[in-house]
Amino acid sequence: MSEATHTVKSYEEELQSLNKNIIKMGVSCEEALGKAIIAITTRDSENAETVIKNDEKIDKFETLIEQQVVNLIALRQPMAVDLRETVTALKISSDLERIGDLAKNISKRTLLLNENLPKNLVDALVRVSTNVQKQLKSVLDAYLDRSSSMAVNVWENDEQIDELTNLCMQEVIKYLKEHESNLDDGTHLLFVTKNIERIGDHSTNIAEQIYYLVEGEYLEGDRPKGTEPIVTGEK
Repeated sequence: MSEATHTVKSYEEELQSLNKNIIKMGVSCEEALGKAIIAITTRDSENAETVIKNDEKIDKFETLIEQQVVNLIALRQPMAVDLRETVTALKISSDLERIGDLAKNISKRTLLLNENLPKNLVDALVRVSTNVQKQLKSVLDAYLDRSSSMAVNVWENDEQIDELTNLCMQEVIKYLKEHESNLDDGTHLLFVTKNIERIGDHSTNIAEQIYYLVEGEYLEGDRPKGTEPIVTGEK
């Protein structure tokens, strides 16, 4: 094997390793979100504590990916699509890390709730969180398949997440009015709802990066948005 062939093979292996770590990090985020949603909708403290504990694993993936990207750029000086692969991986890992943090925040607030949630509020949380989970899974599939069309579908569905978030917010406000003596729980639920919606936003960010990775250009036009949310939430 010539030195040039060896160098090319080594470079391809480094890119493959980078991509695999993105997928592993994404799967960890999927698991964290799933457990966080179960925790909030069923008051399952065990799942909530697991999400909080495992967030460190997601953070370590981000650090590893950052190191891989720095090494690739410094030592390989990638160009064209290889450069897009490298830079996109860095940006996606940042969004995934935020998704992990938001899942952890949801779990922390779950542990602070004092009362069981009414069915209509649980149903509203399930509706928005189920759609956000689908968005995250779809965008990870889009990355795995290098599918710009799948990425566009995620991007376009962001508006639906916003609308479901606002419906959920309305249920939380109704809960607040009916439980004026328990403002703490109502406040936690407002932030939980917004955190779920923010996970959808980060999934959409990833979709935009995938489109750029595959097509070499950014999606045109404004991101589809629903009604302006009531609270800004935790970032």
